[in-house]
Amino acid sequence: MGLELKNLYDDFRDGNTIKAYAKIIKEDAKKLKNQINIMEVCGGHTHTIMKYGLPQLLPSNIKFIHGPGCPVCIMPKERIDHAYVLSMVEDVILVTLGDMIKVPGSNGSLQDARSRGSDVRFVYSPLECLKIANENPTKKIIFFAIGFETTTPMTAALLDAVIKKDIKNIFFHINHVTVPEVMRELIDSRDEHVDSYNNKIDAFLGPSHVSVISGSKIYEEFPRDYNRLVVVSGFEPVDVMQAISMIVKQFIEGRCELEIEYKRLVTYDGNLKAQELIERYFDKRDLFKWRGLGNIPKSGLKLKPEFKEYDAEIIYKDILPIGEIEDHKLCICGDILRGMANPPECTIFGTACKPTSPIGSCMVSSEGACAAYYKYGNLR
Repeated sequence: MGLELKNLYDDFRDGNTIKAYAKIIKEDAKKLKNQINIMEVCGGHTHTIMKYGLPQLLPSNIKFIHGPGCPVCIMPKERIDHAYVLSMVEDVILVTLGDMIKVPGSNGSLQDARSRGSDVRFVYSPLECLKIANENPTKKIIFFAIGFETTTPMTAALLDAVIKKDIKNIFFHINHVTVPEVMRELIDSRDEHVDSYNNKIDAFLGPSHVSVISGSKIYEEFPRDYNRLVVVSGFEPVDVMQAISMIVKQFIEGRCELEIEYKRLVTYDGNLKAQELIERYFDKRDLFKWRGLGNIPKSGLKLKPEFKEYDAEIIYKDILPIGEIEDHKLCICGDILRGMANPPECTIFGTACKPTSPIGSCMVSSEGACAAYYKYGNLR
Protein backbone atom coordinates (compact mmCIF):
# COMPACT_ATOMS: atom_id res chain seq x y z
CA MET A 1 0.00 0.00 0.00
CA GLY A 2 1.42 3.40 -0.98
CA LEU A 3 1.63 6.52 1.12
CA GLU A 4 -1.66 8.44 1.31
CA LEU A 5 -2.06 12.12 2.18
CA LYS A 6 -3.78 11.29 5.46
CA ASN A 7 -0.72 9.31 6.52
CA LEU A 8 1.08 12.63 6.80
CA TYR A 9 -1.30 14.11 9.37
CA ASP A 10 -3.26 11.28 10.98
CA ASP A 11 -0.82 10.87 13.86
CA PHE A 12 -0.96 14.60 14.53
CA ARG A 13 -4.73 14.40 15.05
CA ASP A 14 -4.69 11.33 17.25
CA GLY A 15 -7.11 11.69 20.15
CA ASN A 16 -5.08 9.61 22.59
CA THR A 17 -1.96 11.70 21.94
CA ILE A 18 -3.92 14.92 22.43
CA LYS A 19 -5.30 13.61 25.75
CA ALA A 20 -1.83 12.52 26.84
CA TYR A 21 -0.51 16.03 26.27
CA ALA A 22 -3.53 17.46 28.09
CA LYS A 23 -2.64 15.30 31.10
CA ILE A 24 0.99 16.44 31.06
CA ILE A 25 0.00 20.09 30.75
CA LYS A 26 -2.55 19.77 33.55
CA GLU A 27 0.06 18.33 35.92
CA ASP A 28 2.70 20.89 34.97
CA ALA A 29 0.23 23.77 35.23
CA LYS A 30 -0.21 23.04 38.95
CA LYS A 31 3.30 24.44 39.41
CA LEU A 32 2.52 27.75 37.71
CA LYS A 33 2.44 30.80 39.95
CA ASN A 34 0.18 32.81 37.68
CA GLN A 35 -2.19 32.38 34.77
CA ILE A 36 -0.54 32.16 31.34
CA ASN A 37 -2.09 34.02 28.41
CA ILE A 38 -0.93 32.63 25.09
CA MET A 39 -1.58 34.49 21.84
CA GLU A 40 -1.78 32.31 18.76
CA VAL A 41 -0.69 34.74 16.06
CA CYS A 42 -2.26 32.89 13.15
CA GLY A 43 -5.90 32.27 12.30
CA GLY A 44 -4.98 28.73 11.30
CA HIS A 45 -4.08 28.05 14.92
CA THR A 46 -7.35 29.65 16.05
CA HIS A 47 -9.34 27.23 13.92
CA THR A 48 -7.42 24.22 15.20
CA ILE A 49 -7.90 25.37 18.78
CA MET A 50 -11.65 25.80 18.31
CA LYS A 51 -12.24 22.81 16.04
CA TYR A 52 -10.60 20.34 18.42
CA GLY A 53 -11.91 21.95 21.59
CA LEU A 54 -8.43 22.51 23.00
CA PRO A 55 -9.47 25.21 25.53
CA GLN A 56 -11.75 22.65 27.18
CA LEU A 57 -8.80 20.28 27.59
CA LEU A 58 -6.57 22.81 29.31
CA PRO A 59 -6.55 23.84 32.97
CA SER A 60 -8.17 27.13 33.92
CA ASN A 61 -4.84 28.93 34.37
CA ILE A 62 -3.95 28.64 30.68
CA LYS A 63 -5.84 30.95 28.32
CA PHE A 64 -5.74 31.59 24.59
CA ILE A 65 -5.73 35.10 23.11
CA HIS A 66 -6.59 35.19 19.42
CA GLY A 67 -4.24 37.28 17.33
CA PRO A 68 -4.21 39.21 14.03
CA GLY A 69 -2.64 36.58 11.80
CA CYS A 70 -5.27 36.36 9.09
CA PRO A 71 -4.31 38.35 5.96
CA VAL A 72 -7.93 38.80 4.92
CA CYS A 73 -9.10 39.93 8.37
CA ILE A 74 -6.50 42.64 8.70
CA MET A 75 -7.06 44.17 5.26
CA PRO A 76 -8.47 47.70 5.74
CA LYS A 77 -11.42 48.95 3.77
CA GLU A 78 -9.20 51.47 2.01
CA ARG A 79 -7.26 48.67 0.30
CA ILE A 80 -10.42 46.72 -0.51
CA ASP A 81 -11.81 49.86 -2.10
CA HIS A 82 -8.70 50.02 -4.27
CA ALA A 83 -9.41 46.50 -5.47
CA TYR A 84 -13.04 47.34 -6.09
CA VAL A 85 -12.20 50.44 -8.16
CA LEU A 86 -9.57 48.58 -10.18
CA SER A 87 -11.98 45.74 -10.87
CA MET A 88 -14.46 48.20 -12.38
CA VAL A 89 -11.97 49.47 -14.98
CA GLU A 90 -13.25 48.35 -18.37
CA ASP A 91 -10.29 46.34 -19.64
CA VAL A 92 -9.13 44.93 -16.29
CA ILE A 93 -9.32 41.40 -14.92
CA LEU A 94 -8.72 41.58 -11.17
CA VAL A 95 -7.24 38.44 -9.64
CA THR A 96 -6.80 37.65 -5.97
CA LEU A 97 -6.68 34.81 -3.46
CA GLY A 98 -9.64 32.98 -1.89
CA ASP A 99 -11.72 34.74 0.74
CA MET A 100 -10.56 38.19 -0.32
CA ILE A 101 -13.42 38.49 -2.79
CA LYS A 102 -15.99 38.27 0.03
CA VAL A 103 -14.68 41.03 2.32
CA PRO A 104 -16.89 44.13 2.18
CA GLY A 105 -15.36 47.52 1.49
CA SER A 106 -17.23 50.80 1.55
CA ASN A 107 -18.71 50.14 -1.91
CA GLY A 108 -19.27 46.44 -1.42
CA SER A 109 -17.10 43.38 -1.89
CA LEU A 110 -15.31 42.12 -4.95
CA GLN A 111 -18.09 39.57 -5.16
CA ASP A 112 -20.50 42.51 -5.45
CA ALA A 113 -18.28 44.07 -8.12
CA ARG A 114 -18.45 40.84 -10.08
CA SER A 115 -22.24 40.84 -9.85
CA ARG A 116 -22.14 44.37 -11.31
CA GLY A 117 -20.23 43.21 -14.36
CA SER A 118 -16.55 43.37 -13.43
CA ASP A 119 -14.22 40.47 -14.15
CA VAL A 120 -12.96 39.30 -10.74
CA ARG A 121 -11.31 35.92 -10.38
CA PHE A 122 -9.79 34.09 -7.44
CA VAL A 123 -6.89 31.72 -7.77
CA TYR A 124 -5.05 29.24 -5.57
CA SER A 125 -1.66 30.30 -6.92
CA PRO A 126 -0.54 33.70 -8.28
CA LEU A 127 1.14 31.85 -11.15
CA GLU A 128 -2.35 31.17 -12.54
CA CYS A 129 -2.21 34.80 -13.67
CA LEU A 130 0.17 33.72 -16.43
CA LYS A 131 -2.50 31.53 -17.99
CA ILE A 132 -5.18 34.21 -17.59
CA ALA A 133 -2.92 36.80 -19.22
CA ASN A 134 -2.11 34.47 -22.11
CA GLU A 135 -5.78 33.76 -22.73
CA ASN A 136 -6.71 37.46 -22.53
CA PRO A 137 -3.99 39.38 -24.40
CA THR A 138 -6.10 42.54 -24.79
CA LYS A 139 -6.90 42.72 -21.07
CA LYS A 140 -4.85 44.06 -18.18
CA ILE A 141 -4.47 41.49 -15.40
CA ILE A 142 -4.07 43.06 -11.96
CA PHE A 143 -3.01 40.70 -9.20
CA PHE A 144 -4.28 41.99 -5.84
CA ALA A 145 -1.58 40.38 -3.70
CA ILE A 146 -2.31 39.61 -0.05
CA GLY A 147 -0.76 37.56 2.70
CA PHE A 148 2.12 37.28 5.11
CA GLU A 149 5.63 35.93 4.48
CA THR A 150 3.99 32.66 3.42
CA THR A 151 2.50 33.94 0.17
CA THR A 152 4.92 36.77 -0.62
CA PRO A 153 7.44 34.51 -2.40
CA MET A 154 4.69 33.33 -4.78
CA THR A 155 3.97 36.93 -5.77
CA ALA A 156 7.69 37.51 -6.24
CA ALA A 157 7.88 34.36 -8.37
CA LEU A 158 5.04 35.66 -10.54
CA LEU A 159 6.79 38.99 -11.07
CA ASP A 160 10.01 37.13 -11.80
CA ALA A 161 8.22 35.12 -14.50
CA VAL A 162 6.51 38.22 -15.92
CA ILE A 163 9.85 39.97 -16.32
CA LYS A 164 11.67 36.96 -17.77
CA LYS A 165 8.86 36.23 -20.24
CA ASP A 166 8.48 39.95 -21.09
CA ILE A 167 4.73 39.83 -20.38
CA LYS A 168 3.17 43.26 -20.75
CA ASN A 169 -0.34 42.80 -19.38
CA ILE A 170 0.18 41.68 -15.76
CA PHE A 171 0.32 44.28 -12.96
CA PHE A 172 0.47 44.15 -9.17
CA HIS A 173 -1.34 45.78 -6.27
CA ILE A 174 0.83 44.77 -3.31
CA ASN A 175 -0.69 44.26 0.15
CA HIS A 176 1.78 41.84 1.68
CA VAL A 177 2.46 42.25 5.40
CA THR A 178 4.99 40.85 7.82
CA VAL A 179 4.56 39.18 11.21
CA PRO A 180 7.24 40.53 13.59
CA GLU A 181 6.14 44.16 13.27
CA VAL A 182 2.55 43.45 14.32
CA MET A 183 3.70 41.24 17.21
CA ARG A 184 5.89 44.12 18.36
CA GLU A 185 3.01 46.54 17.97
CA LEU A 186 0.75 44.40 20.14
CA ILE A 187 3.14 44.50 23.07
CA ASP A 188 4.93 47.80 22.54
CA SER A 189 2.78 50.15 20.51
CA ARG A 190 4.22 53.54 19.71
CA ASP A 191 0.86 54.85 18.53
CA GLU A 192 -0.19 57.67 20.82
CA HIS A 193 -3.83 56.62 20.45
CA VAL A 194 -3.31 53.21 22.00
CA ASP A 195 -1.60 52.04 25.14
CA SER A 196 0.02 48.87 23.83
CA TYR A 197 -3.54 47.58 23.94
CA ASN A 198 -3.36 46.81 27.65
CA ASN A 199 -1.96 43.57 26.41
CA LYS A 200 -2.01 40.49 28.56
CA ILE A 201 0.22 38.44 26.31
CA ASP A 202 2.67 36.22 28.16
CA ALA A 203 3.75 34.04 25.25
CA PHE A 204 3.31 33.68 21.51
CA LEU A 205 2.43 30.62 19.48
CA GLY A 206 4.45 31.35 16.33
CA PRO A 207 2.97 30.47 12.92
CA SER A 208 4.78 27.61 11.26
CA HIS A 209 4.04 28.40 7.61
CA VAL A 210 5.46 31.92 7.93
CA SER A 211 8.45 30.49 9.76
CA VAL A 212 9.16 27.95 7.02
CA ILE A 213 9.91 30.93 4.77
CA SER A 214 11.41 33.42 7.20
CA GLY A 215 13.03 31.06 9.68
CA SER A 216 12.55 31.22 13.42
CA LYS A 217 15.16 33.95 13.63
CA ILE A 218 12.50 36.64 13.10
CA TYR A 219 11.20 36.01 16.64
CA GLU A 220 14.52 36.32 18.48
CA GLU A 221 13.77 39.82 19.68
CA PHE A 222 10.66 38.84 21.65
CA PRO A 223 12.26 36.75 24.41
CA ARG A 224 15.35 38.96 24.36
CA ASP A 225 13.84 42.46 24.29
CA TYR A 226 10.23 42.02 25.43
CA ASN A 227 10.36 39.07 27.83
CA ARG A 228 7.77 37.19 25.73
CA LEU A 229 8.68 33.63 24.86
CA VAL A 230 7.82 32.20 21.44
CA VAL A 231 7.24 28.60 20.42
CA VAL A 232 6.82 28.03 16.67
CA SER A 233 4.06 25.48 16.28
CA GLY A 234 2.52 23.40 13.53
CA PHE A 235 -1.20 23.59 12.85
CA GLU A 236 -2.35 20.11 13.79
CA PRO A 237 -3.87 19.67 17.26
CA VAL A 238 -1.01 17.50 18.54
CA ASP A 239 1.42 20.20 17.37
CA VAL A 240 -0.49 22.87 19.27
CA MET A 241 -0.74 20.79 22.45
CA GLN A 242 2.96 19.98 22.34
CA ALA A 243 3.75 23.68 21.86
CA ILE A 244 1.54 24.59 24.84
CA SER A 245 3.38 21.99 26.90
CA MET A 246 6.71 23.53 25.86
CA ILE A 247 5.48 26.99 26.87
CA VAL A 248 4.30 25.77 30.29
CA LYS A 249 7.62 24.05 30.94
CA GLN A 250 9.50 27.27 30.13
CA PHE A 251 7.47 29.14 32.74
CA ILE A 252 8.02 26.43 35.34
CA GLU A 253 11.75 26.39 34.67
CA GLY A 254 12.01 30.17 34.65
CA ARG A 255 13.12 30.32 31.02
CA CYS A 256 12.08 32.80 28.33
CA GLU A 257 13.31 31.47 25.00
CA LEU A 258 12.51 30.95 21.34
CA GLU A 259 11.81 27.30 20.60
CA ILE A 260 10.59 25.35 17.59
CA GLU A 261 7.95 22.67 17.98
CA TYR A 262 7.45 22.31 14.21
CA LYS A 263 10.89 20.95 13.47
CA ARG A 264 9.54 18.94 10.58
CA LEU A 265 9.97 21.98 8.34
CA VAL A 266 11.00 25.09 10.29
CA THR A 267 14.68 25.96 10.66
CA TYR A 268 16.44 28.93 12.19
CA ASP A 269 17.37 30.42 8.80
CA GLY A 270 14.26 29.47 6.81
CA ASN A 271 14.04 29.32 3.02
CA LEU A 272 16.95 31.49 1.87
CA LYS A 273 15.99 31.28 -1.81
CA ALA A 274 12.48 32.57 -1.07
CA GLN A 275 13.93 35.35 1.11
CA GLU A 276 16.28 36.37 -1.72
CA LEU A 277 13.34 36.52 -4.13
CA ILE A 278 11.40 38.76 -1.74
CA GLU A 279 14.35 41.09 -1.20
CA ARG A 280 14.93 41.32 -4.96
CA TYR A 281 11.50 42.79 -5.70
CA PHE A 282 10.10 44.36 -2.52
CA ASP A 283 10.83 47.25 -0.18
CA LYS A 284 9.29 47.95 3.21
CA ARG A 285 6.58 50.59 3.29
CA ASP A 286 7.03 53.30 5.91
CA LEU A 287 3.51 52.54 7.18
CA PHE A 288 0.81 50.04 6.41
CA LYS A 289 -2.68 50.29 7.86
CA TRP A 290 -4.00 47.13 9.54
CA ARG A 291 -7.71 46.80 10.09
CA GLY A 292 -8.41 47.48 13.74
CA LEU A 293 -4.78 48.17 14.52
CA GLY A 294 -4.05 51.32 12.56
CA ASN A 295 -0.79 52.22 10.88
CA ILE A 296 2.11 49.98 11.81
CA PRO A 297 5.62 51.08 10.76
CA LYS A 298 7.52 48.86 8.33
CA SER A 299 4.83 46.16 8.45
CA GLY A 300 3.91 46.16 4.75
CA LEU A 301 5.73 45.65 1.47
CA LYS A 302 5.69 47.48 -1.86
CA LEU A 303 7.38 47.00 -5.21
CA LYS A 304 10.82 48.54 -5.52
CA PRO A 305 10.94 51.74 -7.64
CA GLU A 306 12.71 49.98 -10.53
CA PHE A 307 9.60 47.82 -11.01
CA LYS A 308 7.12 50.73 -11.08
CA GLU A 309 5.95 49.81 -14.59
CA TYR A 310 4.24 46.79 -12.96
CA ASP A 311 2.84 48.70 -9.99
CA ALA A 312 -0.94 49.19 -10.28
CA GLU A 313 -0.90 51.68 -7.40
CA ILE A 314 1.28 53.97 -9.53
CA ILE A 315 -0.34 53.30 -12.89
CA TYR A 316 -3.87 53.86 -11.57
CA LYS A 317 -3.05 56.42 -8.86
CA ASP A 318 -5.45 59.00 -10.34
CA ILE A 319 -8.52 56.81 -9.78
CA LEU A 320 -7.65 55.11 -6.49
CA PRO A 321 -9.44 56.53 -3.42
CA ILE A 322 -7.18 57.97 -0.70
CA GLY A 323 -9.57 58.87 2.16
CA GLU A 324 -9.64 57.19 5.57
CA ILE A 325 -12.63 54.90 6.20
CA GLU A 326 -14.11 53.97 9.56
CA ASP A 327 -15.19 50.42 10.34
CA HIS A 328 -18.78 49.55 11.21
CA LYS A 329 -19.54 51.09 14.62
CA LEU A 330 -20.99 47.92 16.11
CA CYS A 331 -18.22 45.65 14.85
CA ILE A 332 -15.42 44.90 17.32
CA CYS A 333 -13.08 43.14 14.89
CA GLY A 334 -10.40 45.63 15.90
CA ASP A 335 -10.57 44.54 19.55
CA ILE A 336 -10.62 40.89 18.51
CA LEU A 337 -7.57 41.32 16.28
CA ARG A 338 -5.76 43.01 19.19
CA GLY A 339 -6.59 40.12 21.48
CA MET A 340 -8.69 42.33 23.77
CA ALA A 341 -12.04 40.63 23.13
CA ASN A 342 -13.47 37.32 22.04
CA PRO A 343 -16.09 37.08 19.27
CA PRO A 344 -19.08 36.31 21.56
CA GLU A 345 -18.50 39.67 23.26
CA CYS A 346 -19.60 41.42 20.04
CA THR A 347 -23.26 42.43 20.12
CA ILE A 348 -23.80 41.53 16.46
CA PHE A 349 -21.92 38.21 16.52
CA GLY A 350 -24.14 35.42 15.26
CA THR A 351 -27.10 37.75 14.77
CA ALA A 352 -26.55 40.56 12.29
CA CYS A 353 -23.08 39.23 11.53
CA LYS A 354 -22.86 35.64 10.28
CA PRO A 355 -20.72 33.85 7.67
CA THR A 356 -23.62 34.19 5.24
CA SER A 357 -23.98 37.92 5.93
CA PRO A 358 -20.66 39.09 7.38
CA ILE A 359 -20.19 42.62 8.62
CA GLY A 360 -16.72 42.28 10.09
CA SER A 361 -13.68 40.83 8.39
CA CYS A 362 -13.16 38.24 11.16
CA MET A 363 -16.45 36.62 10.12
CA VAL A 364 -15.67 36.73 6.40
CA SER A 365 -12.42 34.87 6.30
CA SER A 366 -12.27 31.13 6.83
CA GLU A 367 -9.29 31.88 9.10
CA GLY A 368 -11.09 34.57 11.08
CA ALA A 369 -11.68 34.19 14.81
CA CYS A 370 -15.39 35.00 14.52
CA ALA A 371 -15.85 32.39 11.79
CA ALA A 372 -14.06 29.83 14.00
CA TYR A 373 -16.27 30.60 17.00
CA TYR A 374 -19.39 30.51 14.85
CA LYS A 375 -18.46 27.21 13.23
CA TYR A 376 -17.03 25.32 16.20
CA GLY A 377 -18.17 27.14 19.32
CA ASN A 378 -21.66 25.67 19.59
CA LEU A 379 -22.92 29.23 19.72
CA ARG A 380 -25.48 29.07 16.94
